[in-house]
Amino acid sequence: MTKAKAKTKMKTHKGTKKRFRLSASGKAMHRSSGTSHLAQAISAKRRRNLRGTTSVDKCMEATIKAALNGYSS
Repeated sequence: MTKAKAKTKMKTHKGTKKRFRLSASGKAMHRSSGTSHLAQAISAKRRRNLRGTTSVDKCMEATIKAALNGYSS
């Protein structure tokens, strides 16, 4: 008798998991860049507008969803 070889599962990309999450409607959301440090160099208005999360461009959503492999935290 021969054992049937199990197919390998696709792994979640850990870097993508740390940077993106899926919204309830399925959109990929990310944090705005330029807010971690040296933020005093940019205006208060720009810093205020960079707060919170924004959705990813439509062209990148399929790539990010494939890398997340159904995982969203």
